[in-house]
Amino acid sequence: MVTAQAGRTPALRATDRAAALERLMPGYPAPRYWRRVPATGQHYVDLGSGEPVLFLHGNPSWSYAWRKVVDRLSPHARCLAPDLPGFGLSRHLRPAAGISDPYRAQLDHLDLLHRHLVQNEGLPERGWTLVLHDWGGPLGIAWALRHPEVVARLVICNTVAFPWPSDFRLPFYLRWIRDHPRVADVVHLTNGFARAAVRAGVHHPLRPAERRAYLRPVARRAERRAVTDAVRAIPRDNADPVWRLLEPPGTDAGPTALPMLICWGMRDPVFTPDLLDEWARRCPHASVHRFPEAGHYVMEDAAAELGDRVRDFLRGTR
Repeated sequence: MVTAQAGRTPALRATDRAAALERLMPGYPAPRYWRRVPATGQHYVDLGSGEPVLFLHGNPSWSYAWRKVVDRLSPHARCLAPDLPGFGLSRHLRPAAGISDPYRAQLDHLDLLHRHLVQNEGLPERGWTLVLHDWGGPLGIAWALRHPEVVARLVICNTVAFPWPSDFRLPFYLRWIRDHPRVADVVHLTNGFARAAVRAGVHHPLRPAERRAYLRPVARRAERRAVTDAVRAIPRDNADPVWRLLEPPGTDAGPTALPMLICWGMRDPVFTPDLLDEWARRCPHASVHRFPEAGHYVMEDAAAELGDRVRDFLRGTR
């Protein structure tokens, strides 16, 4: 038996490693599609060819959330799904000093990611599509404001990039974590926010292996600081300085005037249909598609149709 084990071929060992990875992270692209930004160690998936499509995840999530849509879309586009610093397989940021710092730090890392992809990976400097979800929404819009010449179109998925409407109220559990340090400490200790999200965030339950994959990067307390910091950085009111990052200069309409596809999970307990209505009011030119049987993680509950909608959107706006 020892002799047989020693005689296994490298190809067979590679097959075993791939099978083990599939058990740990079912459906996630193989390591041959994994990359890192040399300057920061930020991890990202790079799959497919064609026009660049950048997927920005939210909190508490990572690029694993996009695996099904990336698989669907990669025959038609260059799909780039980074793990924001502090999340997933990226290196972790130090705790932020102020409420707006997490946003600015993430924007700086997006700058470095874009520079790396253009200078080292041969991607075009312009003509990018952003697919934005949850916390990735304000980050993506703020980054597009930094670089108006880069972004050509937007796909909006259950997120917000404007001050809360007057009648909107965050769920109590998010307000508790945000506003009460002791509650935040308990949630951080127990990983309660991430554990709840993988169940409450979908309408169609994830398989146990998928839930474990979502939670794997935050299994240890030291690795989940960014999750807690992101909740505590949620704007409290319309005077919060975070919103200033999303204001276009002067009379410029900003990136929200770009061609836009809105794909919305209608069973989201946080980003409710009222926020979709506000998007539609602010961006009447947008094409809106509602997924009545999808929750917050619309890319899980409606992956195939979402991928096809994005594909058709890209074709129709070239």
